[in-house]
Amino acid sequence: MTTRQKYASQADSELLEAMRQVAKEEGRQFQAVMEDAMREYMERRNNASPREHVMAHLRASIEKNRRLGELLAE
Repeated sequence: MTTRQKYASQADSELLEAMRQVAKEEGRQFQAVMEDAMREYMERRNNASPREHVMAHLRASIEKNRRLGELLAE
């Protein structure tokens, strides 16, 4: 079971209103929408670096098209 902890914070009023509207439209509690947003943020932040196989393909593509890049840069 997850332990909940109360916290107090401040945010832009328009952003808060948009989050409240999402909660209302989805028929969910505001705290659930905020928790989802925080969880998504943390997931993106923790996985911010590109995967190695993606970078390998990028490096290969750059090398393969190096001459084209040089010509376009002129």
